[in-house]
Amino acid sequence: MTWDTYYRGTGEPHDTELPDPPPWRAFPRRSAPRTFQPPKGLTDAVNAAVFLHRPLLITGAAGSGKSTVIEQVADELQLGPVLRWHITSRSTLSDALYRYDALGHIHTLRLAQSSGTPKAGHGDEIAAFLQLGPLGTALLPDSARPRALLIDEIDKSDLDLPSDLLDVLERGAYEIPELVRHSNPRVPVRRWRGDGEDKETELEPYEVQDGRVQCRRFPFIVMTSNGEREFPAPFLRRCIRYDMPPLSVELLHSVVEAHVQQSLPPHAAELVKVFVDRVARGETLAVDQLLNTVKLVIDEQGPAGEQRDRLIGYLLRNLSGA
Repeated sequence: MTWDTYYRGTGEPHDTELPDPPPWRAFPRRSAPRTFQPPKGLTDAVNAAVFLHRPLLITGAAGSGKSTVIEQVADELQLGPVLRWHITSRSTLSDALYRYDALGHIHTLRLAQSSGTPKAGHGDEIAAFLQLGPLGTALLPDSARPRALLIDEIDKSDLDLPSDLLDVLERGAYEIPELVRHSNPRVPVRRWRGDGEDKETELEPYEVQDGRVQCRRFPFIVMTSNGEREFPAPFLRRCIRYDMPPLSVELLHSVVEAHVQQSLPPHAAELVKVFVDRVARGETLAVDQLLNTVKLVIDEQGPAGEQRDRLIGYLLRNLSGA
């Protein structure tokens, strides 16, 4: 039996019903608070971070569920839509706090001057070119409950970023220099959107006073790391730290069943064991690869025989040096 349900490679158009996506590939992305299985000790670490108002730094392999933790916590504690800051080597603290389109502002002012258009009000002229970033929005003091913020893959950052964060994490405050110098002491600034917030609905801007924002309740912050670098001690002492344990067959089995939303047949359960064995031998594999493979082999429209074995090889390739 060949698997030619969709693309056949003939170049001939044909009518076929395309498949629904797996739950973890449905867009917009669906929160998965009920599919995450917290490993031993994680709930204690989360509760310590909540109680002490400190960031939680979670270290573990890719695909171990680090970034899913905050979705479950935000859902259980009703912290609202999760704010996300995905770190790259170009990420800066200022971008996470606020973003100012200086070039756009200058261009608009020049157009207004050349056309003879009267200058807008003191606050309005700059407000259109400012937006708070995910960290800046998380620190706003106008929410009854703390906001949830994910700082994802902080070990991918520039070497200076963790140190740059220290002052903000300690004081829960920041300044917007462009507004500190502004003639209007109160300027409305747009917020960052959290997960699932309707993009068609305009968020109410926050009125920044004297260019300074000071939180009242420190946000619940989860920072994730793949363990690819060390962090300075002053940064680490401000965090509650938790290391994700190695994935066991039992834990991973329950995680996969929660995602595919059914019990695993024997041939799929065997894939889980093989996956854990390969990781234990030092191969780099992500849980997402296993989910894709299990979905492929348990679906009644999936491939069979040699074709299935070949596709399993494609999906479960070692990520090291790939």
